[in-house]
Amino acid sequence: MGRVTLELVDVCKDYRVRGQRKRALDGVRLTVSPREFLCVVGASGSGKSTLLSLVAGLTTPTSGEITVEGRPITGPGPDRGLVFQTGSLYPWRTVERNVAFGLELLALDTAERRRRVDWYLAETGLAAVRRSLPRQLSGGQQQRVAIARALACEPDVLLLDEPFGALDVQTKEDMQLLIRQIWRDTGTTVLMVTHDVEEAVFLGTRVVVLASDPGRVAAEIRIPLADDRDLTAKRTPVFHELRASVEDLVRASHRREVIR
Repeated sequence: MGRVTLELVDVCKDYRVRGQRKRALDGVRLTVSPREFLCVVGASGSGKSTLLSLVAGLTTPTSGEITVEGRPITGPGPDRGLVFQTGSLYPWRTVERNVAFGLELLALDTAERRRRVDWYLAETGLAAVRRSLPRQLSGGQQQRVAIARALACEPDVLLLDEPFGALDVQTKEDMQLLIRQIWRDTGTTVLMVTHDVEEAVFLGTRVVVLASDPGRVAAEIRIPLADDRDLTAKRTPVFHELRASVEDLVRASHRREVIR
């Protein structure tokens, strides 16, 4: 077996809802290889956000184990960078100071912190607005800051939780191109959850479909598109076939049909 950056083994997660136990995830087994861009899709109730919360260390599994580079996850850590649907930026900090925030918690000298901030600002196209406050930025720019902040710590895994869901169509496509370019340039392993099947097929090297209520892995689909794909890939027959296949799997798993 090759190297594994992230591994979930028989992961279950239960919640108490009005005094009753509800299982959000049931026996999830998943491996993510180095440099993989894995997208997770599923209908409402499939546990997509719960899965990402567990990997981020924001909550703990009821049973099972999650490891990053072989280390059990016991809470949040710099080995995992997390970007939410909204940037969650610090409004009193400038762009460059938002990007530098995580670095202030690491044992790095001043020169290395400055190097990383400068590099990720350039990589995300933010160098010209580095001294701006978040309120002075567009929604797309704010998400770029959030991505740069998460990547500046150079995590083993970048976790994306519906990061472009609140953006307009044009900005969303721009951000999709940006995140793929960053992925190619940095070699960072990416785990992304999204409800948008087209987005998952365009961005991912592999797509995992979660069944609903409780969430569990229903299918995995390799995406045989070029790493340097651009938006024209969305107009090709193979892309339309892949999107239709994933959409069918999502619908079938939501109806609790058995997928083999």
